[in-house]
Amino acid sequence: MLMTLVASSKGGCGKSTLVTQLASHWAQAGHHSAIIDADRQGSSFRWAARRPENVPGVLAFEGGRRSLAKLPPDTAQLLIDTPAGARERELEPYLDQASVLLVPVLPSSFDLDATLAFTDELRAINRIHRGKLPVGLVANRLKPWTHASQDALTQLAEQSPFPIVAQLRDSQAYVLLAALGKGIFDYNSEQVRSHQEDWKPLLRWIKRQS
Repeated sequence: MLMTLVASSKGGCGKSTLVTQLASHWAQAGHHSAIIDADRQGSSFRWAARRPENVPGVLAFEGGRRSLAKLPPDTAQLLIDTPAGARERELEPYLDQASVLLVPVLPSSFDLDATLAFTDELRAINRIHRGKLPVGLVANRLKPWTHASQDALTQLAEQSPFPIVAQLRDSQAYVLLAALGKGIFDYNSEQVRSHQEDWKPLLRWIKRQS
């Protein structure tokens, strides 16, 4: 089982977007996929409950460590949506079993400062420090044509100890699809495929690490 842990030092960075989009991708690929939503907001849990019958289902559980015992034995992909502002104590139940850790970050000075401080904390965690748990940054809600997004990517690349493994463009599609319990991988239109391209580097990185 591949376990993808998604964490951030603040709320609103796109943790649930990462979790639900990856879940929809793996479900469409025929993998038995599940989500553990440890965030009090429960966004990923509600998304899975809203998935319609004409797309592959995704199991979802609320809570933390105890939910691991509820997973079916044939679960191939597990995604963990952690609480906003999580620190080592909140991540600890999953650190030993996680395959990769993803950290979403928005292109703003507040988010960059918070994320860089968070990456310093992550680097001190024993399993990460020893190189046993790969960490990747996901730049989210980018407007690539703006100086703000370009400058944010440059600063992140220069100052973070971990690589930027994906750059996701800002799009209302994610908001609209979340309300339907769907992801961009549940569609095959040309417009949606252009957004799917943004995810290919991330999917390749996860595959290499696992």
